[in-house]
Amino acid sequence: MEKVKITIAGVPYTIATDNDRDYVLELAKEIDTNIQGIMNAGNKIAPSQATVLALLNYADVAKKASEEVANMKIQLGEYLTDAAQAKSERDMLRRELAKIKKGNNGEF
Repeated sequence: MEKVKITIAGVPYTIATDNDRDYVLELAKEIDTNIQGIMNAGNKIAPSQATVLALLNYADVAKKASEEVANMKIQLGEYLTDAAQAKSERDMLRRELAKIKKGNNGEF
């Protein structure tokens, strides 16, 4: 486990993580930029308030992404079912074609 020093909204933190150091630094920079943007856009908004707004935004994004993943899993299941059905139909048609060819002495 690696310890990574980051700063978010002017507050230093030491994070113990199994993730890549650069990845953690990138996340921290993204969060800090988001909070700073909220603070700069608002009328004298406190860092704690900006943090809550940033968290709401990240929670919204995460929830929508989870819902999208769930929908994609459903779609993928439907596609796999359709593909299995098409394969079954193809195999049946191949067998029928082979029977027809056999009945016509291999001529078609």
